Amino acid sequence: MLNMRRRQFITLLGGAAAWPLVARGQHAATPVIGFLSNRSAEDSVRVVIAFRQGLNDGGYTDGQNVAIEYRWAEGHYDRLPSLAAELVARPVAAIVTAGGSGTANAAKAATSKIPTVFIVGTDPVEDGLVSSLARPGGNITGVTLVTSELGAKRLGLLREVIPTAGVIGVMLNPSNPGAPRVSKAVEAAARSLRQKIVLLSVKDDRELDGAFAVFAKRQASALVMMPDPFFNTQRDRIIALAARHAVPTIYDSREFAVAGGLMSYGTNYTEVYRQAGIYAARVLRGAKPADLPVVQPTKFELAINLKTAKALGLTVPNSLQLLADEVIE
Repeated sequence: MLNMRRRQFITLLGGAAAWPLVARGQHAATPVIGFLSNRSAEDSVRVVIAFRQGLNDGGYTDGQNVAIEYRWAEGHYDRLPSLAAELVARPVAAIVTAGGSGTANAAKAATSKIPTVFIVGTDPVEDGLVSSLARPGGNITGVTLVTSELGAKRLGLLREVIPTAGVIGVMLNPSNPGAPRVSKAVEAAARSLRQKIVLLSVKDDRELDGAFAVFAKRQASALVMMPDPFFNTQRDRIIALAARHAVPTIYDSREFAVAGGLMSYGTNYTEVYRQAGIYAARVLRGAKPADLPVVQPTKFELAINLKTAKALGLTVPNSLQLLADEVIE
């Protein structure tokens, strides 16, 4: 599956191995954008296409009047500082960061001059990235997905499908800078719903198998996956483990539901990346990040995979199906 995705990514985007060479071969006047992500190339095909569409909407076409250099941390937070430093040393005309506040903070620490456009899932003011949403200040602005604040909503949606759930598991990555706030928010939501939950931290692929075993031991009858770039890189494996252990699971993006997960609820990722591309184009045309307000999402997507529900022996209420933006049959 990963090899297939790698081939698809290379075919669609012109060959990952060639990107740095293409950028270096451009005319000196051609601006270069550094794209720093804590996700992987394989799981970012759809969103990178959306980003490039946003650039195109702003008048820039990759390979014609702009070049993009990609750096992928693949869920390893410790790689971000050095990758950000590489782009700053390149140097690039602008930096776009994806995969959370850790990526944005790495870019911010690496440069206070190069215009930077972030994509984060938390509150960028609380994260110390910007002074305010309306007037960011400094050299950085971007788009927030508010994914980390939707844990309570995901918990409630899962309970609608499994109202008798005794214990619901919540998986998060402790390496994610937003993990403490995420855990507090979901614990507060569980208290308000009088729902027992068990939190489990998973920071690398070696811990995934053990995590599902722990959930089984704690008799968790369902699972909420909190958003994290590392989990995105392990999408197929996580979905397979959930199926093997027969654990109904809700995720943060439709890609999980499309790939076989039970449900997903979150921001429209393609629109977010397209907006980041639009902002990157504006920056290249001379706009100051300090004057570009942070974009907040206006649409959230609910996707339900009825094939997976059937395999798990679950009946999804018609009322919930009617609310869904996408029902996979």
